[in-house]
Amino acid sequence: MTEVLVAMLWSVFEVLIVFTGAQVVRVVSLGRWRSERWSSNEARTWSAAGALSFRHEGQRVVTTNGLVFVGLLFYALLAVLAVALAGLVSA
Repeated sequence: MTEVLVAMLWSVFEVLIVFTGAQVVRVVSLGRWRSERWSSNEARTWSAAGALSFRHEGQRVVTTNGLVFVGLLFYALLAVLAVALAGLVSA
């Protein structure tokens, strides 16, 4: 039972990270880059194994692995910013 709960929580966490990564990519690139479509196998077809991004029809596409990387980087920077601001407020 515990394993099922952990697997469900990890799935929710992974979807949150990928969604955050997709939004960060869209905002930072001003819409010029896009994320890989959820229901397709674009990365398997058009990129090398383990690639973070690839070009398809003249547009940069960030793979799911790339979105996880960007999402984790975003939350890491957010945590550093929160700690820095907490230090400024308490000083």
